Amino acid sequence: MLALATMPKAQGFFNPEKMVETGVYYYPEAWNPDQWDRDFQKMEEMGFEFTHMAEFAWAQMEPTEGQYDFKWLDKAVELAAKHHLKVIMCTSSATPPSWLVRKYPEVLVELPTGQMADHGTRQHCSWSSAKYRELTAKLVAAQAKHYGNDKRIWGWQIDNEPSHYGTYDYSPSALANFRVWLQKKYKTIDKLNEAWGTAFWSGIYTGFDQIDIPISQQLIAGPASLISLVDFKRFSADECASFVSMQYNTLRESISKEQFVTSNFMHIHTDVDPWRNKDLDFISYTMYPVAGYTAGVGDQGFRLGDPWRISYANDFFRPLKGVTGVMELQPGQVNWGTYNPLPYPGVIRAWLWNAFAGGLDFICSYRFRQPLFGAEQFHYGMVGTDGVTELFGGLQYHQFMKEIRELRKQYKPNVQMPAEYAARKTALLYNPDNIWETEIQKQTYQWNEMSVITNYYSSLKRLCVPVDIIGEDRDLSAYPVVIAPAYQMVDKELIEKWTKYVENGGHLILTCRTGLKDRNGHFFEAPWGDAIASLIGAKITMYDELNTATKAKVTFNATNYTWNVWGDILEPYFGVETWATYADQFYAGKASVVYHKLGKGTVTYIGTVTTDGTLEKEVLKKTYDEAGIPSNEQPEGVMVNWRDGFWVAINYSSNKVLVNVPADAKIIFGTKELGVAGVVVWK
Repeated sequence: MLALATMPKAQGFFNPEKMVETGVYYYPEAWNPDQWDRDFQKMEEMGFEFTHMAEFAWAQMEPTEGQYDFKWLDKAVELAAKHHLKVIMCTSSATPPSWLVRKYPEVLVELPTGQMADHGTRQHCSWSSAKYRELTAKLVAAQAKHYGNDKRIWGWQIDNEPSHYGTYDYSPSALANFRVWLQKKYKTIDKLNEAWGTAFWSGIYTGFDQIDIPISQQLIAGPASLISLVDFKRFSADECASFVSMQYNTLRESISKEQFVTSNFMHIHTDVDPWRNKDLDFISYTMYPVAGYTAGVGDQGFRLGDPWRISYANDFFRPLKGVTGVMELQPGQVNWGTYNPLPYPGVIRAWLWNAFAGGLDFICSYRFRQPLFGAEQFHYGMVGTDGVTELFGGLQYHQFMKEIRELRKQYKPNVQMPAEYAARKTALLYNPDNIWETEIQKQTYQWNEMSVITNYYSSLKRLCVPVDIIGEDRDLSAYPVVIAPAYQMVDKELIEKWTKYVENGGHLILTCRTGLKDRNGHFFEAPWGDAIASLIGAKITMYDELNTATKAKVTFNATNYTWNVWGDILEPYFGVETWATYADQFYAGKASVVYHKLGKGTVTYIGTVTTDGTLEKEVLKKTYDEAGIPSNEQPEGVMVNWRDGFWVAINYSSNKVLVNVPADAKIIFGTKELGVAGVVVWK
């Protein structure tokens, strides 16, 4: 058996015997100081162990330039400590005060229309602005000197959800930094021209000073160079990471080594790349499973959230440093979704158990009190508009925290992952370049790279597979199975790494839109798909995409599956098995899925994206079976995970299910029959 991955661990910040600690956001600046003591007392009574403050309080901490006021915050920290609540202190760079924006308007993000962002929102300042960085660093330094050795401060959060919420910065500062970034990357303008393919449409540059940020509204027939857009996305993600790193380094100059430093990124993260933030002690995330953007499973799925969503975030953020937490977990109904339904009764507790099961070290919710004013008035908190009544989310948090305290009594250190579960440990390879590049050139309007990735992830979780989402730099030999979904841009080194992994006994699963281009987004000067042909044991003779109305079929194990997004038509080499074939269209009978034994391992190539991902799940299951790896398929909507000696099963479907709990198991919470949003915990 292959050795299991050993994760780097951010030591010293968390007590393993507590397994997970739970906290909640509080905004003392928004409430009457006479109520602070009552509010912190209520947090303690509910079972919270920490609180989180100051992320949006720059105007209160620095009311005028260079004049800092921490007295009010000191009082809040004192009262939190009185009620045995640790504090996560935040830097407030997401919300600069009005005096700053009016005095230094050059700090603002410029929109693609040329209009400047303005005061009165958040994340509206440019990471590229030297003045904004200077003023941010001064505030952060002042905070760090004031609280850096305060034992009541557990750790720090930098900014809040670093991003521009889908907007990119086109300011003069960003343009200047982009040109510097390009010159550093390519060294000469000739190399840039080669990488960008500027011979197309007479796009050749003779100097870096001729390059502007590509703006789609200005590109009449679309961009001549697709990789120029990818490079701008790479640059923007680097600027974000650099801005976060600047704050990290400023904090570390003054704070205690016992205080951790993190930042929270949105759980689906295609505008910035959280993994670029390697300076952080660990990265954390934001999670709102129900906000009108998902149908879930069954008629109540829109109230439950996608079964895979929290688990995906756990497995994406944890592997980088071996530690993560959810900094914002939905407390109830929210106000900013496309529509904002009531979460299903009990599902908030289910989300909490899902977060626990993913190995998180802390869970924090936004927010304690429902606001009386501002942009998020309808956003639920732990308590309602009277400031004292526990809302349904608060009641579920209260229940979960009581249960965790009971579970801690049964904790045993250094419990080993069950052998059968460990045997199917799987790595899912991820590179944001592939998301950025394929989304720029979808080829079919139905293509969605993240949906392809999460469909494969969801299939893995249906099979009760423990997953790490990892980058190319990781040691693949630590995983019995590796999946690289729609991995379009590759290089020789990566192909060689995959080949060596398989020859040494690994099981590699590749999919359509893999290996078609080099790192600059150029097709290889070779037959189509030639870069991976010897690896998958087949030629990719052509590919097809269908319109919405046309539903074609693929046959696998005598069952037909529907597809219309993308289909590779394959011609397997001698000795390579054909597992699935197209059932119609003019290429009926041609291969859709092939299975190649190579050295001690295997390569499975899945050339089709099906409508519901069922074919993909069945092919994964067969791949594990052929490798002698036992899977444990769950009903649709059921998530089963293991941590620290405990199994947790959650029902995200809209119907009752019976979970296969072993006969000799000790059930701690719940029953084998799970109602909608039900949870069972056993050991």
